[in-house]
Amino acid sequence: MSSPTRWAGVPLSDRRAERRALLVDAAYRLFGDGGESAVSVRSVCRECGLNTRYFYESFADVDDLLGAVYDGVNAELVEVVGAAIEQANDSVRMRTRAGIAAVLGFSSADPRRGRVLFTEARANPVLTRRRAAAQELLRESVLTEGGRLTPESDPVAAAVGAAIFTGAMAELAQQWLAGNLGDDLDTVVDQALAIVF
Repeated sequence: MSSPTRWAGVPLSDRRAERRALLVDAAYRLFGDGGESAVSVRSVCRECGLNTRYFYESFADVDDLLGAVYDGVNAELVEVVGAAIEQANDSVRMRTRAGIAAVLGFSSADPRRGRVLFTEARANPVLTRRRAAAQELLRESVLTEGGRLTPESDPVAAAVGAAIFTGAMAELAQQWLAGNLGDDLDTVVDQALAIVF
C-alpha cells in the first residue's frame, strides 16, 4: 500500500491524476491478461499498490474504470491509424490499406489491446456502448476520407460502403486476433483490400 509520505509535496490535482493513471494501467494489465473477471476494486488496488479508498477518488465502480481503460487504448489506436493513413499517399486504396494494417497490427502487437478493444468489449454493456461509439466514429471518418478523396461519389453508395466497411473491420479484427486468419499480416491485409476494392 502507499506510504504516508508517497504524495508529500505533490499538489492534490497531480496526486489524483497520478493515482488515476496507476489504477488505469493496473486495470489494463489485469483486464488484458485475464478478462473482465480479473478486474475488481481489490485486484486493481493490489496490482498498483494503492489503498482502495483511492479507487473511489477517481471511479464510481469497476465499469467506470473499464470504460477508462477502453478509452485509453482506443485513443492510442486512433492516433496510430491516423498517423499510418497520413503517411500513405493520396490514393484511397493505399490509405485504406494503411488503415487496415494499422488496426490489425496495433491490436495484435500487444494481445491485451485486442482483448480490450474487440474481444471482451462484446460482452460488457459499458464496453459495448464504448465500442459502438468508436465504430460510429470510424464510420464517420470513412465517409469523410472517402468524400475528401472522391468528392464525386454518390452519397448513398458512400454511406452504404462506410457502414459495410465499419462492420467488416470489427469482424476482421476479431478473427485476426482469434488466430483464424493465419499469422501473415500482409496477406490478411491484401486479401481484405482485394474485397474492398
